Amino acid sequence: MKNISSVAKSTGLSLLELALGSLVIVAATLLSSTPALATESSLTLIVPFASGGPTDRIARAFADAAQRQQPGLSVRIENVSGGGGTVAAAKVAKSPADGSVVLLQNTAMSAAPAMYADLPYDTLEDFAYIGLFQEVPMMLVGRGNLPPDLAGLRSFIGERRGDVKLAHAGVGSASHLCGLLIQSSLNQRLVEKAYPGNAPAIADLLSGRVDLLCDPTTSSVANVQAGRLRAYGVTAATNVPTAALRAIPPLHEVGLPNAQITVWFGLVAPKGTPLTTQTLLNGLLRSVASDPEFVASQEGAGALVITDARLAPTIHKRFVAKEIAHWRSVIGDMALGSARVSDAAQVSVNKKGM
Repeated sequence: MKNISSVAKSTGLSLLELALGSLVIVAATLLSSTPALATESSLTLIVPFASGGPTDRIARAFADAAQRQQPGLSVRIENVSGGGGTVAAAKVAKSPADGSVVLLQNTAMSAAPAMYADLPYDTLEDFAYIGLFQEVPMMLVGRGNLPPDLAGLRSFIGERRGDVKLAHAGVGSASHLCGLLIQSSLNQRLVEKAYPGNAPAIADLLSGRVDLLCDPTTSSVANVQAGRLRAYGVTAATNVPTAALRAIPPLHEVGLPNAQITVWFGLVAPKGTPLTTQTLLNGLLRSVASDPEFVASQEGAGALVITDARLAPTIHKRFVAKEIAHWRSVIGDMALGSARVSDAAQVSVNKKGM
């Protein structure tokens, strides 16, 4: 578990914000260890990326744990891909505010305001924030017959300038954002190829149709262990302590100083969801974050289950506000204004994604 100082350093939240959030979590725990949704109730969890990808797998693990923790609760997964997660967010923003629908929010949602010219929702004001529960470092991986180390990869890219293909899961997705940071660190522009999710991107990487992908550790670790993919480094500040990833160095330690990003996951509900319902949803989230099977499965794949003040709705919202500002700065510094998706393109993406 991270201490409060390290969480403050890694998230940009102040010690006071985190301390107050921790008090909220303690108070909620004392009042009721696991406030439960109504017996035999159902919950639709909207997943903003394709089935089979890393976000989808986290959603399904969350659903299984939620149903273990609250017997009688039925959690239905609905994949709504497209627009780097914005299609799903727009759907949830317009859904009934009765606690029956929540969005699995991740890092992509905080970058969307900088990537898309005119979103059909306000990221901070059109949702009820429930809490953060997990964060995952990413890993730069390549097809199995690429050079084995970063020095060799640099040479490979230099020799094939303009012909190295970098896959990602759509504009504004975590893999896209990570890819931008990788290109900035390499001082090289790669040929980007967008997919509707990480799963089809990995399929093409394994078949050799693309060369590189920045992928969550939870998604790539099995293929790396089996030798099907090359791992060049993780985007974490330090080595990931999980046995399967411990030997893989942080990218910033092997020559890619700007390649640090952690994908976080949380829940949001539509704006106007009653406060009592929000409290019950937060109780569900906290019960999942303490579910032994969920924790073991996620941490075994290199993820970190959040147990600090970020579980609190108010801290969750403040954290996302800081993330939005961060990504506006990063994307602006990289002179990516021309990459912002136009209104017309967003409408086209929405129609295709829905």
